Amino acid sequence: MNNVLEVKNLNITFDTYAGKVKAIRGVSFNLKKGETLAIVGESGSGKSVTTRSIMRLLSQNANVEQGEILFNGSDLIKKTEKEMQGIRGKDIAMIFQDPMTSLNPTMTIGKQVSEPIRLHQKLNKDEASKRALELLNLVGLPHAEKRMKQYPHQFSGGQRQRIVIAIALACNPEILIADEPTTALDVTIQAQILDLMKELQKKISTSIIFITHDLGVVANVADRVAVMYAGKIVEVGTVDEIFYNPQHPYTWGLISSMPTLEIKETLYAIPGTPPDLLDPPVGDAFAPRNEFAMKIDTELEPPLFKVSETHYAATWLLHPNAPAVEPPAEIKARQEIYKQKFSKHQHNEDSAVFDANHEVKGGV
Repeated sequence: MNNVLEVKNLNITFDTYAGKVKAIRGVSFNLKKGETLAIVGESGSGKSVTTRSIMRLLSQNANVEQGEILFNGSDLIKKTEKEMQGIRGKDIAMIFQDPMTSLNPTMTIGKQVSEPIRLHQKLNKDEASKRALELLNLVGLPHAEKRMKQYPHQFSGGQRQRIVIAIALACNPEILIADEPTTALDVTIQAQILDLMKELQKKISTSIIFITHDLGVVANVADRVAVMYAGKIVEVGTVDEIFYNPQHPYTWGLISSMPTLEIKETLYAIPGTPPDLLDPPVGDAFAPRNEFAMKIDTELEPPLFKVSETHYAATWLLHPNAPAVEPPAEIKARQEIYKQKFSKHQHNEDSAVFDANHEVKGGV
């Protein structure tokens, strides 16, 4: 499967009154055609900055210090702004976090959906309007033809997000970046939007980067998962590997702190706070919050250790000379819960399910 996107050793800083914030520190990942990659982590971990750098939508005080962002082999960092205008919306599109503020309140939704079609596909007004109607029907907007002349304030939050998705898909982009697209929606509408995105992906074979802090969402939409902490990817693997065989203590903490009705004990909370990226700590940035930290964690930054062909984690616990550490009991309990819970979802049709010994029962 070919990579449509490759991010290599990306380093981004922000100039502030207090100094340079090292927001992204050596991030590398790839995205294959037709796959969904979820990027998860706490607020401030660098998820949105990473994806906005792909779109070249960073603020003026941002600096790409190092790295490459290869889209079909061409480095986006080296593109001029005019060249990027031809790529944004056409080849790479983005769904932003808040549908309430993503639409222009002074334009009808029909005009907003048809605008990128006219701009990138050079269709006339009638052709673009016809295509816009097709898209609004595709995303399930009720009475789409009648409502094309209405304004954003006349729609509910879930309907606005459907319109935003229609705009993003207007030119059949190769990559769709979804930056927490369900955060501002209630749980019922969230589920509808996630189902819609999965259905649309099958129809148009686009690749999706899904930004979220909600691991429940990840389990339902992702093929692979990259876990970010303090501007770095600390673990990456298939969704099954991350849920059923997590290796990094930070991933253990994220999974343990995920609410579930099956766990009756007090919900786990990761101790401490993320580091100050004005002055990142020496060694492993997670060490001060890690109950399994060793002396080397405060001295040297761990590389990504290989767990399998698709699974890597940046923790010294995977070093051959490290003492054996069992995952917390909470993680083991949740592994069993997730096996029972997610095996009932459609997710299990496309993914392997690991047994208690992490042996693959299906194709990954």
